[in-house]
Order: sequence, then C-alpha cells, then structure tokens
Amino acid sequence: MERYMIHLKNTSYSPKNSRELVYRARDLASDMNASIRIARVARKFVEFDVAVEKEDLESLVEKLSPIGPMDNIRHVVEEKIKKEQGISDGIFYFNNERFWESHEAFEGVWKQCFGREKELVQGIILMAVAFAHAQKNDKGIGIGMLRRVLDKLGTSPSTYHSIDVDRMRNKAIEMQQAGNLTTFEI
Repeated sequence: MERYMIHLKNTSYSPKNSRELVYRARDLASDMNASIRIARVARKFVEFDVAVEKEDLESLVEKLSPIGPMDNIRHVVEEKIKKEQGISDGIFYFNNERFWESHEAFEGVWKQCFGREKELVQGIILMAVAFAHAQKNDKGIGIGMLRRVLDKLGTSPSTYHSIDVDRMRNKAIEMQQAGNLTTFEI
C-alpha cells in the first residue's frame, strides 16, 4: 500500500470533529483495503493520512466524498530536494495550514543543516508539529510543544530566509501565555 494525504474541502468541520471524521471515513471505506490513520482539520480542508493501493485511490476519494469535495492529493514519498526548495515548500505548506507537510519539507531542510541553523530549523518544525496536533484536537500537546519551539529558536537571527523568526518567537510566547494556538503565516 502507498501513503497519501487526501485533502477534502472543509464544509463545516473543526478540529473537535477530528476523531469522528476518522470513524466516519473508516465506515465509508469499510468495504475496501484502505487504512485511514488520522484526520486533521484546517479552516479550508480536512486532511486524511491514508494508506491504499494506488489503483484504489480514486475509489477511496469517491467513498470519502460525503465528507467534502476533493481539494488535492499528495503521494507521500521520501523526497530529496534542494534546501532552497524545501524552505519554499515548507513556508507554502505552513501558510496554507498544511502543517504536517510543512514539517516534512523542513525536515528535508534540517537534514542539510549544521550547527545553529539546524537548531533553528528544528524550532520551525516543532511549530508546524504543534499546529498539526491542534488540527487533530490535541491542542494541549501543541501548547506543550511551545517551550521546545522557544528553546530551539533561542536567540537566532531575526530572519531565516524570508521567515520572520522574531515574529515566530513572539507568537510562541503569546500562545503559551494565552494557553491557545492561533495560526499565523511565516
């Protein structure tokens, strides 16, 4: 089986619906060989992390259509991409609330970094992971990760490529103090 991220347009769901969406998706696809692992809910889409045979992917998307119309599908494979492309992809995914994919893109960047840069990129990854947890209605885990985000961002320079690290640091502090995660763009 192959792994995919299926994004359906969000018609009315919130992260609180994450677990019920997984159960509903599993019921809808119960007659096929597919594994529906997780549902993450963003404002514009519901993301399902699934494993299915490539030839059954279209059928699975059709079965999930009562949840919402298809937005996009991403085949999850280990990619080796240039650092600049990974940063660009990571920013795009983060800013579009595709936090799991942002984490994956920045992880590819992280593997190419050394020293302080590696720590900084890990802080960005942890911020994306915190939001991915919130999309699964695990907000407490996400809030708990903010201390690690701040540790990794440390006293890094105020920008990393086009990312405003100072803003990210300030947002982490604000969210930690408020006990709430609020999405923002990097």
